Amino acid sequence: MDTGVICGTRVSHDRASVDQIEAATGEDVRSVVETLLDSEGVSEAFAIQTCNRAEAYVVADSVDAGRRALEPLHEDVDDVVVEMGHEESLRHLMRVAAGLESLVLGEDQIIGQFKRAIEIARGAGALGPTFETGLTKAVHVGERARTETGINEGAISIGSAAARLAETEIDLDGATALVIGAGEMGKLTAEALADAGVAELVIANRTVPHAEHLASTVETAARAISLEEIGGVLGDATIVVTATNHPDYLLDPTDIDDAGETLVIDLAQPRDVDPEASTIEQVIVHDIDALESVTEETKAARKAAAREVETMIDEEFDRLLDAYKRRQADEAISTMYEAAEQVKSREVETAITRLESQGDLTEEQRETVESMADALVGQLLSAPTKSLREAAVEDDWSTIQTAMALFDPEFGTVSRPTTRSSADRRESTAETADTEQTATDAEGNPNDAGEEDVPPYVLESVSDD
Repeated sequence: MDTGVICGTRVSHDRASVDQIEAATGEDVRSVVETLLDSEGVSEAFAIQTCNRAEAYVVADSVDAGRRALEPLHEDVDDVVVEMGHEESLRHLMRVAAGLESLVLGEDQIIGQFKRAIEIARGAGALGPTFETGLTKAVHVGERARTETGINEGAISIGSAAARLAETEIDLDGATALVIGAGEMGKLTAEALADAGVAELVIANRTVPHAEHLASTVETAARAISLEEIGGVLGDATIVVTATNHPDYLLDPTDIDDAGETLVIDLAQPRDVDPEASTIEQVIVHDIDALESVTEETKAARKAAAREVETMIDEEFDRLLDAYKRRQADEAISTMYEAAEQVKSREVETAITRLESQGDLTEEQRETVESMADALVGQLLSAPTKSLREAAVEDDWSTIQTAMALFDPEFGTVSRPTTRSSADRRESTAETADTEQTATDAEGNPNDAGEEDVPPYVLESVSDD
């Protein structure tokens, strides 16, 4: 029976600075997930890291085990870490996917980042039935929020916010802009700067063909260069926007010492620009914290839609909890029926053997014996089945655990294999991925797999019809 508890921690823009988020960010999402999986008592793990947040979650044997696993991730920024329990973690994940926790309320980029984080965790063998269900539900909520409400109408991307910030400080009309990074953030920034009227865009990227492709799509004169060529164009650029995932600083004070009047906006996490660069005369350096004032202007227009999304999350959250309860109740019910089926099969076989010793049995007589046994089991287990489902709805887990112990002698005596190594999990990922993904439907609700194991005569006896 799945009795794991979800624990989560987050360091995000709502209470942490760029430096603090950077300090809480792991080397990469996969390494964070694999480290968590190797922690004692952890059976599942998930992490998401963006320029605005560093969040990690585990399914553990206990709250204490979950906290022990998560604590090392944020030990340098204890004062801004938010710890989340089981239900708060599930609700927060829905809010993140829906864009309610984004710096730019309702922005679309986070849903793609969320899905990529799920794929990374799944590839590491980190997702089991609890997270597969919860994360699928979060994605479903995020997609519903954007199709059924106006939460993303008029929302600006981080790249657009950077362009707006630049417009408040310098004249972009006819300027030369250098965008470092050709990923999603760099693409949005380049497009926003082109729309703002820059005369030329220079796009620098580690992989030059990616930069060339981006340069060919923007509606202004643009060219691509490698990261090694940045120094040769800094002197011509009026604005520099950095948005890479490079682990080290790409620009330090010596790089821009002779650049002249330059506005530098660093959108990267970790930072691309050494903070000391702001000490250079005629150089203004902003990080992502500076975008707060720009994004506040667009937030008011989407507050009504945000309230709609909040209501949507409340409804979907209740459905998710009910789905978890049904799954746990069905595990107990399946165990009960399996035990009953074993007893029934043994006793039917004994009865038929004795009857045959008294004379030949016809096929019809054999079927009559088996039907009678089926009916007895169905009638006897009908009331306990309804009671277990009611117990799940009422959070009466002691009743469910008692039923498991009665019908499964090994329940509670065999420890769960929660400390498998990352290597072991990766080896089994390919074999289990299909099974895990089919454990939930498109809305993140567990498929009622437990009922497939229940004989038809039992389902008939507990039907509400």
